[in-house]
Amino acid sequence: MNPLLHLGCTLDEVDPPRWPAPGADATRLVRTVHALRHSKLGDLRPGDLRMLVAQQVALHCTLPLAALLLLEEPLLDATFYPGDLLLTAVGAPESDWALVPDLRTRLSSVIAALPDAEIAELPRGSAEQLARFRARSATQP
Repeated sequence: MNPLLHLGCTLDEVDPPRWPAPGADATRLVRTVHALRHSKLGDLRPGDLRMLVAQQVALHCTLPLAALLLLEEPLLDATFYPGDLLLTAVGAPESDWALVPDLRTRLSSVIAALPDAEIAELPRGSAEQLARFRARSATQP
């Protein structure tokens, strides 16, 4: 599914079944993720996408949207620090990246072009995480 064709739809509409309301004792994270499923795809902000991708919610929709943002601004500060959306996205399961091989290849090229000094500013272990993503991208058909 191409999420760009469904920007006016919610995750509940494009990723059935609809989720029931969270329980009364649900955490703030659970309540927020449930609420985001009622937002239109086109209204999801970078921080929303970071949260949804991190929680592996509807990755067939949320991962491509995040990747498209990252192609334009790879070190986007979605919520916590510059590059947080990038590190969340490259940590998504291989099976979900396999659904969008073109975006994966393009993002890998963008990562390769990042200056070493900017990568060094990311949290510890980030350079290795980005290198693993690029290595896996190079071996994908």
